[in-house]
Amino acid sequence: MEKIFPSRVPKNSRCLITGASGFIGSHLAAALAAAGNEVACLVRSSSRTDFLSSLPVRLVSGDCRDRGSLRAAVSGADYIFHLAGAISAVDRKTYFDVNAGGTKNLVEACLEWNPALRRLVYVSSIAAAGPSPRGHSVSETAECSPVSDYGRSKLEAELVVRGIGNALPWVIVRPPNVLGPRQKELDESIELLRLRIRPLVGRKSSRTSIIGVWDLVRALLLVAGDDRAIGRTYFVTDGTPVSWRDITAAVARAAGMSGFYLPVPFPVQYAAAAVAEWIARWRKRTPPFTREHVVAARKHDWVYDPGAILSDLGFRGEMDLTGVAAQTIAARSHKGTGVTVQLERTNGHG
Repeated sequence: MEKIFPSRVPKNSRCLITGASGFIGSHLAAALAAAGNEVACLVRSSSRTDFLSSLPVRLVSGDCRDRGSLRAAVSGADYIFHLAGAISAVDRKTYFDVNAGGTKNLVEACLEWNPALRRLVYVSSIAAAGPSPRGHSVSETAECSPVSDYGRSKLEAELVVRGIGNALPWVIVRPPNVLGPRQKELDESIELLRLRIRPLVGRKSSRTSIIGVWDLVRALLLVAGDDRAIGRTYFVTDGTPVSWRDITAAVARAAGMSGFYLPVPFPVQYAAAAVAEWIARWRKRTPPFTREHVVAARKHDWVYDPGAILSDLGFRGEMDLTGVAAQTIAARSHKGTGVTVQLERTNGHG
């Protein structure tokens, strides 16, 4: 299946992606490369580059925690998409060193070695804004109240980007829970469902905003090339909040799985997260999930209003939960390579 991605990033642009070996970054790299751009991907020695190696992209060695290592990567880039970050960590220091400190290093590198940069797109998170009140959505104008170290570190990184002022053109995007092929947690959920195990994530009444990775890539390409986005912060969602259990049910339906499942209640998930953290500390690795994650899904709603990006740029998510689940299962049946990416250009303000 082919996806059409409208783009205002001019063809042959030099684009740098940090975090390109991750879930969202790999889809963005594929889209930019398919559009005929020169794509450089910042990778560490420990990065898994299997998927990137199949793309016409250039791998650049560097680490956002080491400012000097960024010089070669940022020099000459027209567009920089900053996705690198710590989503899961065993301590507060790691979140802030990677998310806030890494962003500070990248911004300083751009100011010193690439002051002619056309756009810096920082991919933040709804966690920076904090949870939403029950039954209500949150807009970008609301006061931020993050409830986790991850969220607080992402908010501090946003403040670093905003601190650029007019020295560089920047935009901040706050995705919600992003679904699609190669999303690790979704892949793990699918495998559990195949074993007839259904994690009971969150309460039945808990709601979260979502976005398909293809729609998020469309949004990133749009804000990168449209001057109306400069200096703005956007929530990017499909506009329809769902429960965590709705996500599991949609995936099961898309995979044709039905019948009895062994439920995994909250106390078991919480205990498993505690064990995962302990093992991660012992092995000096990143935990697959933490108690913070489990509690956040159960205790809070995470619902956000995508009206600003619709009003400013005309962006609207095109794929709902059912469609995302179906496309994810279809991509997995083709060895998880995702969809063929084709881009369509539009006339814009970039």
